[in-house]
Amino acid sequence: MDDKAVLSVEKQFEIRFSEVDMMQVVWHGSYPLYLEDAREAFGEKYGLSYHTYIDNMIFAPIVRMDINYLHPLRYGMTPTIRITYKPTEAAKIIFEYEIFDHLTGTVFITAQTVQVFMDRDYKLLWYSPDFYTKWKKSMGIGKFAI
Repeated sequence: MDDKAVLSVEKQFEIRFSEVDMMQVVWHGSYPLYLEDAREAFGEKYGLSYHTYIDNMIFAPIVRMDINYLHPLRYGMTPTIRITYKPTEAAKIIFEYEIFDHLTGTVFITAQTVQVFMDRDYKLLWYSPDFYTKWKKSMGIGKFAI
């Protein structure tokens, strides 16, 4: 894998009644949960699951979440979410997202999250933890690309 290679996962899901407001469109507070589901699917596919952080005694809190609402999602729809890893040399994890209709290509939202690393004493880590550096190397990301 090289810098031009893309680590990405797509997952289709259904909009449930509990996720919509009185207009039957997805309530804005439901979107972070969709992003979370995408991060879990990414971790499962690429070996960077939440268990990996826990096993390495590291926290990876989200410090920034940007969501751009383009078109409403409605009750009963079955959109697809795509999560894409964005390599960086900084000690953080950046993901970009799209929720779209897999039949028409309509994009409902675009989003980005940024996570940093903290130790178990809640201290910010200025350098990537060893397990993350090894993971990036195994994926051929950044300065580790062949």
